[in-house]
Amino acid sequence: MKIGVIGCGNIANSYHIPCYLENQKAQIKYFCDIIPERAEKAVKKYGCGIAVTDYKDVLADDEVEAISICTPNRMHSIIAVDALNAGKNVLCEKPAARVYSEALKMQSAQHDSGKVLNIGVVNRFNTGINKIKKIIDDGELGEIYQVYVSFRAHRSIPGLGGDFTNKDVAGGGVLIDWGVHYFDIVMYCCNDPKVKTVSSEQFKKLGNPIEDYVYETMWAGPPKADGICDVEEGITGLIRTDGPVITFNGAWAQNIGEDETYIDFIGTKGGIRLHYAKDFVMYSTKNGMLTETTFKMNEGMEFMPMFKNEINSFIDCIESGEKLPSHIDTNIVTAQMLDAIYRSAEEHREIVL
Repeated sequence: MKIGVIGCGNIANSYHIPCYLENQKAQIKYFCDIIPERAEKAVKKYGCGIAVTDYKDVLADDEVEAISICTPNRMHSIIAVDALNAGKNVLCEKPAARVYSEALKMQSAQHDSGKVLNIGVVNRFNTGINKIKKIIDDGELGEIYQVYVSFRAHRSIPGLGGDFTNKDVAGGGVLIDWGVHYFDIVMYCCNDPKVKTVSSEQFKKLGNPIEDYVYETMWAGPPKADGICDVEEGITGLIRTDGPVITFNGAWAQNIGEDETYIDFIGTKGGIRLHYAKDFVMYSTKNGMLTETTFKMNEGMEFMPMFKNEINSFIDCIESGEKLPSHIDTNIVTAQMLDAIYRSAEEHREIVL
């Protein structure tokens, strides 16, 4: 199966490209990037493919059956819709789009074309996450009535002044960058409950002026003093669903020197704390005593195995017609929820869906 990789930055080189190269059913025919040197470097590094700068050259090739979209968020919906209309199957990195209306256009194009459109919610292909989902589905935690989500770090805004902090490019800040993964895990493990109301507030306190920002780490840096920072570095709120109540706190940057990146699934029989990208602990009772069980996976909760699962499943579902948990029809629920979180924060009121 001939593949086009569109966008040859970090996510493509770290995960998408290596996973395609390991899949015996796939062959990368194009590396595409608006920066010619990136595409040319990929051809040289991996010893295959053709370097191009216009994604429409990839879509015009009848041999290409599928593409990975690894570009900044602003281009996700544009490229995905064009690709689907051109008869290509699409794996688009998260988030689906900057805003809900763009995600809806992607979904409509998928329905019209009948081609695959999967979103890169890669945690749905993580063995550990699927173990948690099975524990919940089997009723071991009882009724899940509350989930608490924490994605907080100490002064680590990525690439301050660049694409990550430019709302026009990214669509938002810490919520759309980090929060999308956490909320997708919650929705997946809790069987995608219907969202009823959303109430939130966002914070834009620490990134401006850019030259005064003191930071601990900054991947995608260094900071650009003449750049743009018009997105939130912090966000908090409460979501009511027809399943659990979800409460959350997120921050790229906070004046607390602790990283708190975990999800608590709280049930009537037990609870689970998942440390993001790590193992998880289950708390319960047995024989009138409190229990605490640590679950450790052979592969840990590392990123590469789940990306391999995601890429392999993408290729297989194109052949089989299977609808994966990462399909746009599932992801659109989370996209609507993120949209409501942002609207609530901007309008300072509860949003009813």
